Amino acid sequence: MDVTIDPSSGFCFGVRRAIEQAEDLLDREGKLFCLGDLVHNKSEMERLERRGLTSIDHSAMKKLREAPLLFRAHGEPPSSYELAGKNSITLTDATCPIVKKLQERVRKAWMEMKESGGQVVIFGNPVHPETIGLRGQTGGEAIVVSAAGDLDAVDPSLPVALFSQTTKNPVEYKQIAGELRKRMKQHLASGEVPRKVYNTICGQISGRTPRIREFAASHDVIVFVGGSQSSNAKVLFGQCREVNPGSWFVTGAGEVAGEWFEGAGSAGVCGATSTPRWLMEEVAEKIRQLTNSRA
Repeated sequence: MDVTIDPSSGFCFGVRRAIEQAEDLLDREGKLFCLGDLVHNKSEMERLERRGLTSIDHSAMKKLREAPLLFRAHGEPPSSYELAGKNSITLTDATCPIVKKLQERVRKAWMEMKESGGQVVIFGNPVHPETIGLRGQTGGEAIVVSAAGDLDAVDPSLPVALFSQTTKNPVEYKQIAGELRKRMKQHLASGEVPRKVYNTICGQISGRTPRIREFAASHDVIVFVGGSQSSNAKVLFGQCREVNPGSWFVTGAGEVAGEWFEGAGSAGVCGATSTPRWLMEEVAEKIRQLTNSRA
């Protein structure tokens, strides 16, 4: 059985940078708190926890005093920074530079919309930490939409600035923008309500879609390795499944089943931006063991 790991899969720049910062701090301090899971991958989190990382939620952060704390790549709302200062927390901000820039753009657009009576709309998962951080830049006023039906909350007679969570599907974002444009045009018999649609999906994320589709199509069986809570994993696995029905989602090597490879000549292993390389290697090795035992 020919087993290949997709060279384009694995940690994106922002996640890799955050993990490297965490590992450096753990090497020096021996312990570190992180606000939320550093990465949406259970196996990688367990590895970091063995090194001294402790994930806490916002409620626990309120009780934290004079301790080392890391903000993950997803970003945080302004209120988290205010609390860190109030509690004399030694803060390491590992927010992805792309997300940080987006936060600044969202805040600037919100200030402009306040002056014109307009609205900031964010296409994203309302419970995703990045979207929560983005909405926080608007004082909680931004309208979050995850599907076309959510656009009912947007007033088509008012100006709109539309942004997207960086890890969303570009095709879905285009559909949302098109539906919003249609609603705003229908509202007026003539003329147009001002609107701005910002291209804020991460280039690393959008670039992975065509590459992973090509990779999935070139193998008989695909085993996608990702975290069950990862939005990016769900998007990329969907792309694999679309071009290759013989695609399977696993969180680790223990979930790989030998019957998936019956009659197959090749298998490809790929993953999300939150999937560590070592975990994909473990899965690839498990596939080799299962298929070699049948040879």
